[in-house]
Amino acid sequence: MNDMNMTMSSLFTPFSCGSMELQNRFVMAPMTRSMSPEGIPSPKTGEYYRRRADGGVGLIITEAIAVDEPSATASHLVPRYGVDGAGEAWRKVVDEVHASGTAIVSQIWHVGMDRDQALSPAPRSRNLSPSGVWPGRDSSEPMTFAEIDQVIGAFARAAQESEKLGFDGIELHAAHGYLVDQFLWKVTNLRQDRFGGDVASRSQFAADIIAACRESVSDSFPIFVRISQWKTVDFTARLFDSPREIDEGLAPLVAAGASLIHCSTRRFWEPEFDSSELTFAGWVRKVTGLPTMTVGSVGLQGPSFLDTLVKGEGAEVADLSALEILFAQEQFDLVAVGRALISDPDLITKVRLGRLDERVRFDVSDLATLK
Repeated sequence: MNDMNMTMSSLFTPFSCGSMELQNRFVMAPMTRSMSPEGIPSPKTGEYYRRRADGGVGLIITEAIAVDEPSATASHLVPRYGVDGAGEAWRKVVDEVHASGTAIVSQIWHVGMDRDQALSPAPRSRNLSPSGVWPGRDSSEPMTFAEIDQVIGAFARAAQESEKLGFDGIELHAAHGYLVDQFLWKVTNLRQDRFGGDVASRSQFAADIIAACRESVSDSFPIFVRISQWKTVDFTARLFDSPREIDEGLAPLVAAGASLIHCSTRRFWEPEFDSSELTFAGWVRKVTGLPTMTVGSVGLQGPSFLDTLVKGEGAEVADLSALEILFAQEQFDLVAVGRALISDPDLITKVRLGRLDERVRFDVSDLATLK
């Protein structure tokens, strides 16, 4: 298929999820930019997101915003809830994006053990994790039940604040080896209580967060959940070794009130298991019955995101025909675009108009600036 002449009209159909109405299936993926001094987004943040909204995406998922818990973030430059002035700054961002007719979702997270205490905004607070285990770090004490309850409460407050500020939904960051994912992953969750053991029990922490968030927001307010097999410390890691484990691991999240599962992969087109051509998003959609979002090197060919960070390489633009093929196979409902949108804010408009020969090559230097 020659994507240069494709308008990919099927991906420019409306989509609804709870109270959220989208004009097309393209999403700006969440990407940490470290441009929020002391946790407060700068005026450039609104300009940055508005530029991508004007460029044609149907939905923007913000960079991860840390919940209001002392050890939730590793950086003074990452946005976080509970900081004076942060809420009003985010309200302005939301208004900027809405003015362009685009929806916006806040991604909320806690980094867990993936944090250098000395460099964090709260150096005296200890790192939290299910079992005190993290590759390359000294072990620490597991989270107590009281600490688990405190973190769950922080996520619920973040969800409530997000709705109050006008966001169209939230996304729970449960991927890439951060705190929620540390509970999901058998390497970092060695607990033998209700939060550990088999794949379903390891999902209980995420399920409890979703349930608490659901109680804190309107019934129709969407709750996305971002998951991944791979981790920043282990590209080959797997939460689920089979479709059955996907079912067992995600069933508690569905029951708790998740609205959509965002499936983060390094290459969105690759089959997840040898037994089938279904991608990770395809399997999750099939076994959970929920809509899914795919992401991973969309619009790019060459190094993966992590290779780019390590080696300093850029990536060429890629044929997009696989998106339409997999969408027609009902493997996903939404597609998130990351690096390609940093380099080219007008990418989605170019796709819609069939002007794909005008796409801009991604360069690693784009990661360092807001454009």
